Amino acid sequence: MGGVAGKEEFITVATTRPETMLGDTAVAVNPKDERYLHLHGKNVMLPLMKREIPIIADELAQPEFGTGAVKVTPAHDPNDFEAGLRHNLPQIEVIDEHSKMNANAGPYAGQDRFAARAHVIEDLADKASWWGRRITRLRSASATARGRLWSRGFRHSGL
Repeated sequence: MGGVAGKEEFITVATTRPETMLGDTAVAVNPKDERYLHLHGKNVMLPLMKREIPIIADELAQPEFGTGAVKVTPAHDPNDFEAGLRHNLPQIEVIDEHSKMNANAGPYAGQDRFAARAHVIEDLADKASWWGRRITRLRSASATARGRLWSRGFRHSGL
């Protein structure tokens, strides 16, 4: 886990649903946000899942909202689904129709989503990746540096 251009660097995202982070497939930054121009096309390491995901330039991220960087979970959020289509991102479902974490959730599989949320926060805090309520830091992984969606119509099960 090297940093961008040989440095340790983090990108901070806010979330109200840390358990869906397990299915993140990108981090979006606004293409006009000067804070992140140097990160376009780089990758970050997704905490807990040890999976590299791209930093994409997309207007889904609003520079004036939160940190200006947003996690993208196409399988669990309608706006993220649309961003996923624009950037050809995979959809990784981590919550099943019974509100349980599925096999894609790794060590959290089988847990109720609320139990998984608590465990994810605890595990992120242990790795110094959790900054208080709703803030997560993603480490640059570079030598390069909210509900369940159904296939059509964005049926939301209220998860």
